[in-house]
Amino acid sequence: MSQDPFVELKLRQREMWASFGPTALFTTPVAGHVVRFAAIVAGETVLDVGTGTGVLAISAARLGAKVSGLDLTPELLEQARENAAIARMSDIEWKQGDAEELPYPDASFDVVASQFGHMFAPRPEVVMAEMRRVLKPGGRVVFATWPPEHFIGRMFAFVGRNSPPPPPGAAPPPQWGNPALIAERLGDKFGLPFFERGVMKFSALSIPHFLLFMERSVGPIQKLVESLKADPPKLGQFRAEFEALAAPYHFDNVMHQDYLLTRAQVA
Repeated sequence: MSQDPFVELKLRQREMWASFGPTALFTTPVAGHVVRFAAIVAGETVLDVGTGTGVLAISAARLGAKVSGLDLTPELLEQARENAAIARMSDIEWKQGDAEELPYPDASFDVVASQFGHMFAPRPEVVMAEMRRVLKPGGRVVFATWPPEHFIGRMFAFVGRNSPPPPPGAAPPPQWGNPALIAERLGDKFGLPFFERGVMKFSALSIPHFLLFMERSVGPIQKLVESLKADPPKLGQFRAEFEALAAPYHFDNVMHQDYLLTRAQVA
């Protein structure tokens, strides 16, 4: 890691996502969709990259898979262990680690999955090479990402415009929601990808309720709001623009957040 040009970025990410736990409630149905789309079966070895609080890893383990979960943030891994204990899934292996430097031998897994996790690694070519490296021959990669044209992708772009720029060479996470770019990144190491779409439904009585939750639980927004507290007019403008961005996606007391699933087999 000493030669990694993104060490500081990753340290900030590790700290930034420590408050993510409450959001996992809303990602739990997506984890079930990912596991079903991956066609995971009993006896398969599965790695969950960016496991967070473990919702995908535990979902796969409940099917009888042998699962490992990896995340940068120790606070989230502690919650993952608690969730696994409640679910009576004691055999999951949890590790703190970097998606760009997976701490596993070559050809270790039948499935490498990620739910809104690997896309935050700054170098797509590095994280994709690592995910491919630890897959067995004939194995498959499966991930959920946010399309840039829908709410979460647009939200990340909006937050990015209001935040300090990332280090040179860091790819924006919503690029992972572009099917053409995904196919390019998979390259000749995988077969043609399959895609499926879904909507994550986030209960919210009003847009201000939703924004308050995001300010407390979603790292990039939490940090941005903290940085703007010393300038109330700018903070007020940020909140007004965020609410305008969110408005078309809030109906029936739900925020509708479109996501993209990708599955591809090792070539």
